[in-house]
Amino acid sequence: MVLKNNIMEVKIIRSSRRKKTVNAREVDDMIYLYLPMGLSDKKESEYIKWAKNLFESRHRRKDLKDKKAHQLLEQRARKFNRDYFRGKLSWNKIEYSVEQNSQMFANCNITDKTIRMSHRLLDMPKFVHDYVLIHELAHLKVPGHGVKFWELVNQYPRKERAIGYLTAVGRHSL
Repeated sequence: MVLKNNIMEVKIIRSSRRKKTVNAREVDDMIYLYLPMGLSDKKESEYIKWAKNLFESRHRRKDLKDKKAHQLLEQRARKFNRDYFRGKLSWNKIEYSVEQNSQMFANCNITDKTIRMSHRLLDMPKFVHDYVLIHELAHLKVPGHGVKFWELVNQYPRKERAIGYLTAVGRHSL
């Protein structure tokens, strides 16, 4: 059976010898999904979704690496650190994530000083991407969303427009 997805096709291969294990591999843009023979339609659909997500995520990670997106993000963060924070911020890691949940675009872990930005921001206007980055950088200095935090973020001249854009797409959650 071949199921068509707009990104990848999945070919189901059932085996009576396979009792519980499930396996998936990709060959030439086709996902081969190995399933036990007696699996329910509901479980099969769940495994198809799992396999597609797995390989699509791998492709997104590879694409980010190939385009040197993490390095470019790091450079942008250093520029904003100079421009908006007088070079006083430091972080251990700043990178894109392909596993960010659909309601969040970024997060800052102030304990280990890491920032993760959703890869979805790369498809948005630059001013939106920059606002989200500045928002997360501000958390390195001020946790939470208090007055001092917003004083830092309000330095970004396109903040209101960026928030408007994020609200319009229905997901203003950072």
